[in-house]
Amino acid sequence: MGERQEVPFQFSFNGRLKVDFQGSRVTSDGGLLLVRELDERLGFGELIERHLTDGRAKNTQLPLTDLVRQSVYSRLAGYEDVNDAERLSQDPAFRLIGSEKVLERGAALTSRLQSFQTELLTQRENLAGLARISRDLIAKAEVIDAAHRVVLDMDSTEVPVYGRQEQSAYNGHFESTCYHPLLLFNRAGDCLAAKLRPGNVHSAEGWEELLLPEIERQQRLGKVVVFRADAAFAKPELYEALEQRQVKYVIRLPANDNLERKVAQMLIRPVGRPSYQPVVRYKSFLYQAARWTRARRVVAKVEFHFGELFPRVGFIVTNFRTSSRAVVRFYNKRGMAEQWIKEGKQAVAMTRLSCHRFRANEVRLWLSVIAYNLGNLWRRLALPKEIGKWSLTSLQQRLVKTGGRLIKHARYYWLLLAESQLTRRLFGGMLSRIVTLPVPAG
Repeated sequence: MGERQEVPFQFSFNGRLKVDFQGSRVTSDGGLLLVRELDERLGFGELIERHLTDGRAKNTQLPLTDLVRQSVYSRLAGYEDVNDAERLSQDPAFRLIGSEKVLERGAALTSRLQSFQTELLTQRENLAGLARISRDLIAKAEVIDAAHRVVLDMDSTEVPVYGRQEQSAYNGHFESTCYHPLLLFNRAGDCLAAKLRPGNVHSAEGWEELLLPEIERQQRLGKVVVFRADAAFAKPELYEALEQRQVKYVIRLPANDNLERKVAQMLIRPVGRPSYQPVVRYKSFLYQAARWTRARRVVAKVEFHFGELFPRVGFIVTNFRTSSRAVVRFYNKRGMAEQWIKEGKQAVAMTRLSCHRFRANEVRLWLSVIAYNLGNLWRRLALPKEIGKWSLTSLQQRLVKTGGRLIKHARYYWLLLAESQLTRRLFGGMLSRIVTLPVPAG
């Protein structure tokens, strides 16, 4: 019997229009090929082979690098579940980013990808390997885009769960049953380290495991390290660890009666008609809490806003010697870490931790972190300045989601892309930036 011929669809409003479906030749994710070119330039495949161990039989159909790429790129394209693998296995974009085997046979199906993530990657050495892949990928970019001073931002976030996943627990602060991961970023938005934690731990729990190795790494490279964090990390042992390593820091302090007495004179509302613009006052003083071994500098900021009866008061502990205004302005930029976490949640499914086993959810978190970092490196190494500040969600919706049709010739494959947000000029400009990046050593 010959191949079944499908009859195209026709419409009564336009008899000359016919519609057909060619799923195996049409993709909606053509922009992923630019990320794949950057991944090749940064040696992502070599990092996978170096840090992950493949304990499967030698005659496996899909190489380890293909399975990792499919897991990462599906998140980068906005597909948060392995259930999507059934359809994506024949998608041209996902076939083109893989090896020759994937190009000819198709990517992994749901069952294979599921067992790969929940069995092979959950092995202790491979879970640690995912963390090394993520950090080494950023290290490749650090060689290209070197900076003398490194700013580290640490924050925690809530990942709600909707079942009885291992180590999930009720968190009174978030008022939900959740996991409570800890994340460390640099000023460029790269996620340098991450740790999945039970839902009921303190926000700063395990800070030393993530922060101290990163400080040591940067200082070995001769970098000056600066640390920022919110009031959850106002811990004397953290101050002392930073001071011992000669790290500058700005950390918000929770208000208390002793601190407020220090600024009592500043809390008096200015005389006269209230200003529509906020009236801001600063004060710097030495302060020693009961648990502190010595006095430290504290910067206070008092703001009077029109229509508000009481002023807004904030305190920051720091070892900076700059002006109080400069300390506050530098601390306020810490809010970018919250933006990066939000991007990770929205764009690459950091909150999709739906496995029952805790370790399987750790794998899912790390795959999302790698996808986030790959997208962020694409943003800062390849994008032109006019769109260089787009969020990952915008990149996903405007550039990754580009339709295309795959045509196979005797010697070549042609991917014909639709020209919308991703124009020929923009595509060519990004490709030129990627291919001219210096190849990182190692």
